[in-house]
Amino acid sequence: MLTPGRSLALHAESGKELPRVEAFEDLYAAGVRPRHGEVVMVAGRSGTQKSGFALFWVAQMNLPTLYFSADMSAFTASSRLASMATRDTTEMVEAGMAEGGKYRQAYLDALSSSNITFSFGSPITWKQIDEEIEAYIELWDAYPQVIVFDNLMDFEGAESDYTEQMAVMQGSTELARDTGATVILLHHASDKAWEAKSSPWNPPSRDQIKGGLSEKPELSLSVALDPTSMAYHVACVKQRMGPCDPTAQRYTTMICEPEYTRFKRAEKHTIIRAPQPADDWSPTKVLLGS
Repeated sequence: MLTPGRSLALHAESGKELPRVEAFEDLYAAGVRPRHGEVVMVAGRSGTQKSGFALFWVAQMNLPTLYFSADMSAFTASSRLASMATRDTTEMVEAGMAEGGKYRQAYLDALSSSNITFSFGSPITWKQIDEEIEAYIELWDAYPQVIVFDNLMDFEGAESDYTEQMAVMQGSTELARDTGATVILLHHASDKAWEAKSSPWNPPSRDQIKGGLSEKPELSLSVALDPTSMAYHVACVKQRMGPCDPTAQRYTTMICEPEYTRFKRAEKHTIIRAPQPADDWSPTKVLLGS
């Protein structure tokens, strides 16, 4: 049992903001504050670069990270990291690794400073998680500061079972509390909602995220990719300690470079309101500071 003062003193460090990533500056300007020790959900429809977004985020923060991937193969994940570090395309990385010699060594050297440790396999099980964390502690004598689950529906039994999905959310929360790690959990939004057809490049609203599970984390981000311009839209649909918009009608935009698994700031600092019927489907951009 803790008094409010003792609780604040003991957990002040775990509540600090995560290291900032330059590409996300517009998101921070909109009031989004990812913190140590939180459960963070990144949700989007199929094909919206959720894995690339999460991998880029943790690679840029470069905190000690344990990444559970059931969605990407070992080669895909590692070649994406090498591409990110060298700005060579993933095809160039693949060719260089096959060529061997100095090309292979250059990519291995580019990955030498990475603090990401991977665990591959599908489905993800709690037994696997316990074993990997024990091995991580044995190796580094510390818990990872970030744990990524890619993704929620790849947990054993959670593909379609709501009870199992809720158990994953509960387990993720307990894991964050017990270890002090930020848990980033990737999840799907509905591809069958009316909005998925009428405005497929806008981030899905909170009620479109499958199972209503986005209400459980401290922070839930909704993402969408416009393949015509490679604009990457990110909406904050739940934030316990800051502003959010459950409708996802207000979102920030960055540029996605999928061939390099990189993201960068858009040229203008904007928050965009999704088009409404009264607007005759014309997007409205609200320039901050104007």
